[in-house]
Amino acid sequence: VKVLVPPGFGVDEREVQDQHPSASSSSSAANTTSAEPQITQHKVISTTSHAGPHHFESVKRSDSSTHLQPSPTHHHHHPSSPSSSASSPKLVSTSTPKEKPILATLSHHQTTPHQPPLPLLDQHNVNSIGSFQGRNILNVSQFNRKDLYYLFAVAHEMRLMVKRVGYVDLLKGRIMASLFYEPSTRTQCSFAAAMHRLGGSVVNLDMSSSSVVKGESVSDTIRTMESYTDITVMRHPAEGSVSAAAKVATKPLINAGDGVGEHPTQALLDLFTIREELGTLNGLSVTLVGDLKHGRTVHSLVKILSMYDNLKFNYVSPSSLRMPSEIISDLNRRGIVQSEYTELDGVLPHTDVLYVTRIQKERFESPEQYDLVKEVYSVTPATLTKAKSSMIVMHPLPRVSEILVDVDSN
Repeated sequence: VKVLVPPGFGVDEREVQDQHPSASSSSSAANTTSAEPQITQHKVISTTSHAGPHHFESVKRSDSSTHLQPSPTHHHHHPSSPSSSASSPKLVSTSTPKEKPILATLSHHQTTPHQPPLPLLDQHNVNSIGSFQGRNILNVSQFNRKDLYYLFAVAHEMRLMVKRVGYVDLLKGRIMASLFYEPSTRTQCSFAAAMHRLGGSVVNLDMSSSSVVKGESVSDTIRTMESYTDITVMRHPAEGSVSAAAKVATKPLINAGDGVGEHPTQALLDLFTIREELGTLNGLSVTLVGDLKHGRTVHSLVKILSMYDNLKFNYVSPSSLRMPSEIISDLNRRGIVQSEYTELDGVLPHTDVLYVTRIQKERFESPEQYDLVKEVYSVTPATLTKAKSSMIVMHPLPRVSEILVDVDSN
């Protein structure tokens, strides 16, 4: 088991093999289409496309699960997940790839035996990526698979750049406004770090000492900050608030989390991490655990993952914190296999990605309601003995007690 805490931060947790594909195989891979490459056994999954929408009906099981399956009038191909390994789960040690000259690494992607190569950033690719210029990022539904494929290529290049030179002045003279109406560590700091590493600068609005405490509206704050900056990153406790702010914004706006709504940039990081670790986004069994009702990260993740083929989602939560019915219904219409559980043990042996979230105390109306469910799930080293060795564990953080610290070094 590979434990990735936090996910998507561009750190390769694999033990990197000092092997690279031959020039002929690399050339062949680079000339393939932009469709996701296929993998055999537990590394690559053969995929089939869903042939239109399917109707689903709930089937109650005796094992504390609910299976959301197609009605008998329609045919549906269930995804085949990567084959499990008989060996016991273990963490993979971290090592650093053999250094290469910076010019070589920025023009030739490094790959490992189970990770398909990403496209080189030639002029055609750059033109495709250029279509993002000036756009807001508000939710995951605005992306398609081609968008994601090229974003992954840029992320791969940026990771190599940071590892070898640490800084490039692509955004010299540009200023980002950081508007966080809710507490944040990783999201706020990672946006600021990215802006600085690209040569830009950041204006951080401290909500506790700004005019927000005097009652200034979001729209007035947005207009004011735009007069100083070139782009705004915003987090707000109210669902839909960032989309509402985008209606008055005249410069690009990025949603860094809107209440219990979405967290699109976290979903992009999660997808990049899964692809880097497992080599594919197709044919996976993804188990999501914890507060699925309020967790904006899981809402965005299942929506964006549903663009890929032969996915299966397993929802593990107390009945009071189920995945919202509108999300389940939407994925049903797309033919995604979904099952609901109240216990983790039954589904863990068949899981490729275990995505754990905390029970969000701040979303409950009373402390008593929170106390009823606050420690209902806890992933321990003993828990992972039931998982297959290729499974990865992810958490968007912060964590409380849902993954014990002992798991980090298990």
